[in-house]
Amino acid sequence: MAEDLHIIQGSKEEQYLTLIPQIKGLLSGETNLVANLANTAAALKEQFGWFWVGFYLVDQNELVLGPFQGPVACTRIQKGRGVCGTSWAEAKTLIVPDVEKFPGHIACSSLSKSEIVVPLLKDGVVWGVLDVDSSDYDQFDTTDQQYLESIVSILNNY
Repeated sequence: MAEDLHIIQGSKEEQYLTLIPQIKGLLSGETNLVANLANTAAALKEQFGWFWVGFYLVDQNELVLGPFQGPVACTRIQKGRGVCGTSWAEAKTLIVPDVEKFPGHIACSSLSKSEIVVPLLKDGVVWGVLDVDSSDYDQFDTTDQQYLESIVSILNNY
């Protein structure tokens, strides 16, 4: 099935609208969380070419690195620290146009310039976050927020 995934051209919104059914297809019938997170990260990274796409999963009082695509990453993040920890603590999506200007930013890579973090929520409880980094400033906007939140809601059903 992975061979069916292909790069979609067009506006950002058109790319998401075409990619979401493909992600649903990748997840269809698969109940393993790691497999589903891994394929989702790969599909997003391949489609948009972002610097880093991955998941951090709540493990007691910290986020622990989960499936991702990109260079090596920070392994553990405390609640309320950096963009990921803040997204977890506030249970909301954060869009950061310039990571150097985010208070307490955790620099896993100096090549990361902007970031969006979307919490994974089930029954009102954050169980992880989707973290996406770009090597360009001001890469993410409300279109990304809308569609990445939609993708995350699909993951909550598996």
